[in-house]
Amino acid sequence: MFRMIQRTRLTAVAASALLLFGAAACGPDESDDAAAPPADSAPKGAYPVTLDHKYGETTLKSEPQRIVTVGLSDQDAVLALGKVPVGTTEWLGEFKGAIGPWAEKALGDKARPTVLHDDGTGPQVEKIASLRPDLILALYSGLTKDQYRTLSKIAPVVAQPKDGPDWSISWQDQTEQVGKALGRSDEAKALVAKTEKHITDAAAAHPEFKGRSAVVATPYEGMYVYGPQDNRSRLLNGLGFQLPAGLSTVVGDAFGANISKERTDLLDTDAVVWIVTDPAKDTKKLHADPLYGKLDVVKEGREVMVKESSHFGSAVSFVSPLSLPYTVDRLVPMLAAAVDGKTDTKVVHPAS
Repeated sequence: MFRMIQRTRLTAVAASALLLFGAAACGPDESDDAAAPPADSAPKGAYPVTLDHKYGETTLKSEPQRIVTVGLSDQDAVLALGKVPVGTTEWLGEFKGAIGPWAEKALGDKARPTVLHDDGTGPQVEKIASLRPDLILALYSGLTKDQYRTLSKIAPVVAQPKDGPDWSISWQDQTEQVGKALGRSDEAKALVAKTEKHITDAAAAHPEFKGRSAVVATPYEGMYVYGPQDNRSRLLNGLGFQLPAGLSTVVGDAFGANISKERTDLLDTDAVVWIVTDPAKDTKKLHADPLYGKLDVVKEGREVMVKESSHFGSAVSFVSPLSLPYTVDRLVPMLAAAVDGKTDTKVVHPAS
């Protein structure tokens, strides 16, 4: 349940895999070459290129061909820019190859990546080494310094940004960093602009969103709210909503936090987006809370319940240039129903 939050609360243990690298480098690898067919070459002069991150800087001398994504959503930008990773890290939905339905078109008929699993002990170092990567992306991640050092013995690693908490890179910066690494900076900027236009067009079609307050939350160990440095909250901002006053103070230097009973007022917004396991059961449980159940947002039917395990629920948390149009087209009608001022309007969860 609520795997993103659980992942941040587990202790990361860096794997010691130095003895594995030699065997991995010469081991059999039947399907990986097919998983990463060559894309059009990067423009002349794109390399060498240096990327800054939390643990220093990484220089790529040539265009990478075998990319492993340790960052939980990094694969989407890679796919959107014309390459298929040889390895991806599972996060939401248990999709084949860790490719969400919103990214299927970008994958096309190419072979799916090998899926890696991070159970809280860190990246699967031995398996990563066996894929023989020439680039490891860990942008949307909480990679530790020890994990970075270990992975760097396999291939160049681009870790999360040094500014801001882990798992907080904006989807725009993530896309542009991937574009820089792949020698496709211009294409990455164009992709960001196209995706931002999809969001701003939706906001323009719903002027009633402008200036309204909204927040994203999940009933994890009480009530957990996502802060300004989380991509879910950034999407609400992009649609015209404002986050509740005082949210930054409560969340602090993190992408989200559990709130105390005394700060239940943070949820009394014009719309609250709940990411839940079971919409019916979780709604009933939330409404039974003596403080939350009395808020106007509940009385006036301004809640948006998103089922975490649905394709839509996965997309809401994924937040990438491929998932965002999928999310916006489904979330906006729910938000419009929530803020229409009519208590009897039903907020309908999309079928897919």
